[in-house]
Amino acid sequence: MKRLVWLLAAVFLLWGAAETTYSGSGAGLVFQISPLEALMRGDYDGPTTFGELKQKGDFGLGTLNGLDGEMVALDGRFYQVRFDGKVIEVEDSEKTPFAVVTFFKATKKSPISRKLEKKTLEVAIDRLLDSKEHFTAVRVGGDFRYIKVRSVPRQNKPYVPLMDVLQRQAVFELKDVKGTLVGFRFPAYAKGVNVPGYHFHFLTEDRTAGGHVLACTVENCTVEIAESCDLFLRVPSRKDSVTSAGGSVNKTETSQ
Repeated sequence: MKRLVWLLAAVFLLWGAAETTYSGSGAGLVFQISPLEALMRGDYDGPTTFGELKQKGDFGLGTLNGLDGEMVALDGRFYQVRFDGKVIEVEDSEKTPFAVVTFFKATKKSPISRKLEKKTLEVAIDRLLDSKEHFTAVRVGGDFRYIKVRSVPRQNKPYVPLMDVLQRQAVFELKDVKGTLVGFRFPAYAKGVNVPGYHFHFLTEDRTAGGHVLACTVENCTVEIAESCDLFLRVPSRKDSVTSAGGSVNKTETSQ
């Protein structure tokens, strides 16, 4: 908790400085709606619309208000993978409590023909990195011999923590499909703000299936990465009381 408070304090200082200079269209900057820890604790409502989010990036992942499934942004289009597995395009008026996006411009690109599991794929990506301290967007397109993905059911208030919701997740297994992994690698020091290491969502080439990636086997793929030193964190403009085993944390922040 102390680590998160310190990191958020640093981000808030940067946020205040960035408020007058950030245009929302700078390639390379990673834009995040809300700390992941808030989502983990059951904060499933946010004020940011997808119309606004599209001004911050064309590539990314997240969820919709009410934790309504998994969100994948690819090539400027935003998709919802519902609990029943159906994929639909997100309306601009829909809102999100958590999302990470960027305007994706690859800084490195590498074709890989050999078969890779999720862990060995992550090792291969690590070898491309200039630094593990950066915020890195990752795009992997290829032939997925196997992929295991999940989605989650929409929640109603009073909300329960994410780990409780995951007990009722829907899991889908796909074989021999073409598609794209959309993900980010965050450094270890970002724990609480986002997942340290890799976080991937997936969409099939025909945009009919996808979700949060649990496991995969891919070959004949192309890995593209975009490393950034810049993270912009938006905290909801309301007063929240988030309860955990460690007590109650009240946070107040204003955002545009």
